[in-house]
Amino acid sequence: MDADARIQPANQPEFHDDEPHDVAGLAARLNWLRAGVLGANDGIVSVAALVVGVAGATSDFGTLLTAGLAAVIGGAISMALGEYVSVSSSSDSQKALIAKEKRELQEQPEEELAELAALYQERGLTPGTAMQVAKELTAHDALAAHLHAELNIQDDDLVSPWHAAFASAIAFLLGAALPMLAMLLPPAELRIPITFAAVLVALAATGAIGAWLGGAKVFRAACRVVIGGALALVATLLIGTWLGGTGVV
Repeated sequence: MDADARIQPANQPEFHDDEPHDVAGLAARLNWLRAGVLGANDGIVSVAALVVGVAGATSDFGTLLTAGLAAVIGGAISMALGEYVSVSSSSDSQKALIAKEKRELQEQPEEELAELAALYQERGLTPGTAMQVAKELTAHDALAAHLHAELNIQDDDLVSPWHAAFASAIAFLLGAALPMLAMLLPPAELRIPITFAAVLVALAATGAIGAWLGGAKVFRAACRVVIGGALALVATLLIGTWLGGTGVV
């Protein structure tokens, strides 16, 4: 055995350098990816429903293009603003909690140490072991120990609202591009059926990917998204056809 080989107790699992141990980082990346998939799904459904509804009322290319672009731009801005406000509120709350914890650690370190030990004792450790763990974690990084044990957050978990807004807008735009192209590129008589087919296939894919990333059942989630999207398309198509027939549009 090499001199620098790691020696492990017999009752401990063997470590491998190629195994991913950053579980928290992986979970965060998966959450971001899942959010992106859901954002794309929103772009697909909302823009597809609008252009199909307009196509039911008129086949004029300029009208379809104008309505589609308005839906794409408005939807992307709305998604970005909503994500920015949501993440900003969450970030402000986390910053306030972190500042409060820092202040308490400075003003009453002994009370905070006892509180940390009590938390680990509640999780099943004996009083002596809980206090020893609390002391060692406090010596290593007191703030991180309290944030994790009390609030289940980390000091570096804060997400930039601008990054979230940009990612949300991009995901929406990528999803919205599909129904726009499916509606505008084919001949007039094929626009609606091709858009229906393209959108339902895309929804099945995004639903399956989102479910897989979230650990849910893929087939059920895909069916749910496809059925919901199909109902939205049918509803807007019927409304558009009715308005077109009445001469309103």
